[in-house]
Amino acid sequence: MKKFFYINNLHCSHCALKIETTLKNLDFIDEVIVDITNKKLYVNCNKEYTNNELIQILEPLITPIEEGIFLSAEKNDKKIENNSTLDRNKTKILIVGIVILVITFFLEKGLLTNLFLIFAYILVGYDIVWLSLKNIIKGKVLDENFLMTIATFGAFALGDFSEAVAVMVFYKTGEYFQEIALNRSKKEISSLVNLKVITANLKSFDGTIIEVEPESLRVNEIIVIKNGEKVPTDGIVISGDTIIDSSALTGESLPLNISVGDSILSGSINIGKVIEVKVTKKYVDSTINKIIEMVENAALKKPKAEKFITKFAAVYTPIVVVIALFIGLILPIFIGDFTIWFGRGLVFLVISCPCALVLSIPLTFFSTIGYSSKKGILIKGGNYLEKLNSIDTVIFDKTGTLTYGKFSIDEIQNINIEKEEFLQIIKAGEFYSNHPIAKAILSELKVTILESDISDYIEIPGKGISTKYLGNQILLGNEQLMKENNIVFSPNESSKIPLYISKNSVFIGTILLSDKIKENAKQTILELKKLGITSYMLTGDKANVANIVAETIGIENNNVFSSLLPQQKLEKLELIKINSKGVIFVGDGLNDGPVLATADIGVAMGGIGSDLAIEAGDIVIVDDDIEKIIQAITIGKFNRKVLIENIVFALGIKILVMIFGVLGIVNLWLAIFADVGVSLLAVLNASKILRKK
Repeated sequence: MKKFFYINNLHCSHCALKIETTLKNLDFIDEVIVDITNKKLYVNCNKEYTNNELIQILEPLITPIEEGIFLSAEKNDKKIENNSTLDRNKTKILIVGIVILVITFFLEKGLLTNLFLIFAYILVGYDIVWLSLKNIIKGKVLDENFLMTIATFGAFALGDFSEAVAVMVFYKTGEYFQEIALNRSKKEISSLVNLKVITANLKSFDGTIIEVEPESLRVNEIIVIKNGEKVPTDGIVISGDTIIDSSALTGESLPLNISVGDSILSGSINIGKVIEVKVTKKYVDSTINKIIEMVENAALKKPKAEKFITKFAAVYTPIVVVIALFIGLILPIFIGDFTIWFGRGLVFLVISCPCALVLSIPLTFFSTIGYSSKKGILIKGGNYLEKLNSIDTVIFDKTGTLTYGKFSIDEIQNINIEKEEFLQIIKAGEFYSNHPIAKAILSELKVTILESDISDYIEIPGKGISTKYLGNQILLGNEQLMKENNIVFSPNESSKIPLYISKNSVFIGTILLSDKIKENAKQTILELKKLGITSYMLTGDKANVANIVAETIGIENNNVFSSLLPQQKLEKLELIKINSKGVIFVGDGLNDGPVLATADIGVAMGGIGSDLAIEAGDIVIVDDDIEKIIQAITIGKFNRKVLIENIVFALGIKILVMIFGVLGIVNLWLAIFADVGVSLLAVLNASKILRKK
């Protein structure tokens, strides 16, 4: 049983790790993930609980970890509003503390100045001290509250009142700006997927327009979309022509001309005339809802880098604290100069919290996933972003991937029955299929049949269709289907795609269909070669059709495998994986689901792709633009670059300050910069992905 809750008022990245650790010890929880960026808690329980029951169990365990946090199944606006007021008061208190500290710089040292400083310290840092004391009583130490309390109390003990107060003020100021930077990043990400439509205009049977919620729309209902309105759910235009802005979905800046018969994606904006649209998907299945869900749930699939930092932080902090105690308390016993070494131990202690890494790494992945969604590339988790850096092989399906998958009937051959009956049989055979070939045929055939005359419909993956029409056994499909059923037929050797038809085990004719290669397919293969990536094609089409496409776009003949059934595609993929570091499979159709799921990364074409392929895919290309595979790989490399920058920067600065602290070159001020200052800079660096063009 999977559940998620909002962790309201969670600000501390170290506390997020402690929440995960605490809840993982519960015997009824199999998995727990804390998403610090979105402040969400995901739990997978092995027992049945309602939301309220789980909140009552979990909340008492996590509220002591950070003061003021609470769980809710939905955002609690009232409590959050009260907390916002509290945050504003804390900001005012911080400003007063800074003013008092500055004033003391102009006063002579003495009792009065020290009293002013103590007052400023209590005003600014009382919550830090109080929380650390409560945690110590509960046996919970080694968080930043404890470290700051020990460091500042140590400064007081050494008589450095100004430094103690300045350190606390600097720490709280750094936290304040860090929270602002994090919230700004979250708002930018939210704006990328803030495409949900609040209302829809439903056209009733009598022609009146009713304003309804998009969630209530049903398939085949008619909605009206006016100028400036967003499309509430996916559909087909049945009246009017207009111009659509789909840049928020696909990253395509140029508006699209839309007319009757064209599909339209939810989240697009109508910037032209009024149109009427027939709903083809419920809101829950619509493109926009899937985008929002994918981006919001991406944190569930944590990358190795984030898992490593979680383990690293658990080991790193205690080790640094032990070293700090050795420097401040043990060394003076042998060397002397307790005051000097105790102060250096405090410097070492202050920089032990790995907040910069714990916070910036998940934010980097979250920002990248938000950025890629704006480009029409939906990446379902940070783990797939990581895998993009090890890809050396891309395997393509042909139809709907390298080609448009928009078929047209070119020719009808070898008919040995009346043409009208022949066309009726074809329509009956394709009546229930969602395959692109079936849709193309049905859109072109003008003959009329009764659905009640069709029975025993079976779709045979990779081969064709078996059904009964008016009591006659009908087969429609490829050569394999004909041969398996011992049908004597006339094979077609052209470069077009043949569909063979039989009635009662007798071959009755062939339909030849054509499909157009995507304009940017050749450029995509060329760009992959430049990146050192090898391209393959796996297709169910016969060899002559596959080879012509491969030759046109530049895939080597040895890397083309044709006439494959779904299981054979899977077998070929597994063979290719043996000699590859990382494999992407790109597909769109019903038969691609198993292969998409087996590849290291499955890329599904989301425009004309089947729902199964989209569900199985780890990355979804919203508008079927094959060139976005290059963009996805590039985005993955940029994400890794930012991660390395943050890891090297954060650890480098901390280690440098540790060394200088032991040598007595830096004081507590620089130690605080190495903690909150580096955290702030790491957050800003992580969020720069959102500003990438």
